[in-house]
Amino acid sequence: MLHPKRRIRPAALERGSSDVAALIDTYYNAYNAARLREACQTFARMIDAGATIGVSIAGALTPAGLSSVLVPLMRAGFIDYISSTGANLYHDLHFDLGLPLYRGMPEVASGAHDVALRKEGIIRVYDVLFPADVLYKTDEWLYRVMMAPEFGKRMSGSELHHLIGKYALATAKKTGAAKPSLLAAAHDLDLPIWVASPGDSTIGLNLSAIYTADPERGPHLDPSADVMEMSALVLDAKRKADGLSGVLIFGGGAPKNFLLQTEPQLQEILGVAEKGHDYFIQITDARPDTGGLSGATPAEAVSWGKIDPDKLPDTVVAYLDSTVAMPLMASYVLARCQPRKPRRLYKRLPAMVDALRTEYRKTELYARYWGSPATAAPAPAKKNSAASSGRGKKGRP
Repeated sequence: MLHPKRRIRPAALERGSSDVAALIDTYYNAYNAARLREACQTFARMIDAGATIGVSIAGALTPAGLSSVLVPLMRAGFIDYISSTGANLYHDLHFDLGLPLYRGMPEVASGAHDVALRKEGIIRVYDVLFPADVLYKTDEWLYRVMMAPEFGKRMSGSELHHLIGKYALATAKKTGAAKPSLLAAAHDLDLPIWVASPGDSTIGLNLSAIYTADPERGPHLDPSADVMEMSALVLDAKRKADGLSGVLIFGGGAPKNFLLQTEPQLQEILGVAEKGHDYFIQITDARPDTGGLSGATPAEAVSWGKIDPDKLPDTVVAYLDSTVAMPLMASYVLARCQPRKPRRLYKRLPAMVDALRTEYRKTELYARYWGSPATAAPAPAKKNSAASSGRGKKGRP
């Protein structure tokens, strides 16, 4: 079943196709094809308008090799920050380590061969197959990386991923990987990545194993710092002259909400005057009528303050498999849009957090809980330091 010719290792999608873009613009005129065309065109407008763009990814996208689509978008400056499942980050590390994943035959997806696969030590992700040893080798690499002294402290998820990315980038160079993983590329670009549910992945399982062995050692993740950092980033994007914020959502779940909840955090919890994201694109196969988050529409998001109500015309939902939509959308914008200079927002997080704290301390909600800012405000964090974003603090959470 694991034939070398079926190994998954697509080359990075470095160039877009004007033919693909023309095909979408000309022939995708109705139904979900039209929604995909609108999503492509809105993504291009978002880029050309200079919006700060956050992308969320859910579902098993990296085992299918789709970081080969996302990394070129990051390098082109079309993605500024990411909200992901931990699983997508973890499984992408296999490629840095030179470990093989394979396309399965159609009958494998039915589940009829799962008992045989178990006996042969083969893991299945729908129709993607790989030896169980891929997991064990990745676990050992990750465990040893996170035992390095620089991980032995309290930190935000963005710092954890930035540090892992440093080692992933070095490993990818050593193994000769044709394309670095999301974490490796993000480190190189100083692009922040957050995971809404860090315990819900094999990265989290390895973190827990270290904690089980030595609760004092670290790394100790601070989810409050994650919420604060991403909210500060979005506020920074909106406070610039003609500042715009856009979100591109592949799938749904926790990564989607983590990307969108920045606006309720600013408006509802902190009392900061804001109106919501300016652009919203979602690729999903989930229905809204079951009440699930993954199917929630941009109109519903307006009721929460997540989307600016004046910007509803710049929202699109395409009911489509992300594995179909993502390469087409990437090819479209890589052909239609000029590259943007990477914003390197990870480096700016401490200053952004300081700006958020300053603005929060001026609000009525702050005064309600903390009293007068002049008498009750904690000492401000030092500028351009790890502490100002909640990073670098030792001790248990």
